[in-house]
Amino acid sequence: MDKAKDDAYFEAKIKKDLAFAIDAIGDLSAEEFNENELVSDAICFRFIQISEEASGLSESYVSSHREVPWKKMRGLRNRIVHDYGRVDLTVVFQTVKNDFPILLSILE
Repeated sequence: MDKAKDDAYFEAKIKKDLAFAIDAIGDLSAEEFNENELVSDAICFRFIQISEEASGLSESYVSSHREVPWKKMRGLRNRIVHDYGRVDLTVVFQTVKNDFPILLSILE
């Protein structure tokens, strides 16, 4: 039986994707990340997933977690999907290094 896609489901998926991205970058430098197409593509895919998952959360869940930039997270998918060739990987790298651990901590 399929698991119900409720707030708990989407929250768990977001946390899993955040953790994956943090672990995948590990100790890479920004330069190594920019040069490693496999890792950068995987991380951009996780950004897309996080955006989709954030869109599945109920308004009551989102309201109870106002410290999370939900609107930015939801809009991220379009930037990556529709403008992929011009995604600034340095910004992606910095977001994962600086913001994802904080976001994961908030959600846990």
